[in-house]
Amino acid sequence: DDLLVVKLDITSPASAEAAVQDAVDRFGRIEVLVNNAGNFYAGYFEELTPEQIERSLTTNLVGPMNVTRAVLPVMRKQRSGNVVTITSTAGIVGQEFCSAYAASKFGLEGWMESLRFEVEPLGIQTTIVEPGFFRTALLEKESTAYAELSIDDYAERTAQTRPAWEAMSGKQGGDPAKLAKALVTVVDEEEPPLRWVAGADAVETVERKAKELLAQVDAHRDLSTSLAFDELEPDESGREDGSHEGRRGS
Repeated sequence: DDLLVVKLDITSPASAEAAVQDAVDRFGRIEVLVNNAGNFYAGYFEELTPEQIERSLTTNLVGPMNVTRAVLPVMRKQRSGNVVTITSTAGIVGQEFCSAYAASKFGLEGWMESLRFEVEPLGIQTTIVEPGFFRTALLEKESTAYAELSIDDYAERTAQTRPAWEAMSGKQGGDPAKLAKALVTVVDEEEPPLRWVAGADAVETVERKAKELLAQVDAHRDLSTSLAFDELEPDESGREDGSHEGRRGS
């Protein structure tokens, strides 16, 4: 009675709506949605075909949007619920061989952060989970596809990088079972966080990125803060040039 398994193609809005309706028919409500489906199109940007990049974005970014769009009417009616989306440290830090994957994960980050402000007034919470490397099926052949094109300028690095990624499968340090248990704890909090960084490697990655961002801001602070319009000089009547009586131009 506590489990319902339904067929779901997250790339199809109709399939998402049908799955949500099945869940509501069975349980009467939906309190937590966890967007976790994904794939990994690995390779240098130029060597990935446009079709591969589109498939990556469709599954990793548009798919969670489809399911969330189907669930939100239920949560709005309840005035409760939590939309949880699994992103990645690849949504915080880009790296070579991961351009398509990172694009989808950065997209999830921006979408979820914006969604928070839209649905929070309706009693709906949002949580972004940013895991590091966990021993899931993501790097297995069923979930990972490599670039279909080959460009000489990338050939040497591809020959080194691809085997490294393939060798990593099954050796990631993170335990998915512990992650799942910890996620339940986080979601059950009275005020779940907007972001939860999962894994020691993820914590290190996010901290390093935060320091880099602050350093980059400081490096050009004076230039960055000097870009506003210069103040208009007052004319002889005491009004600013170009202004109208009683109001100032924007």
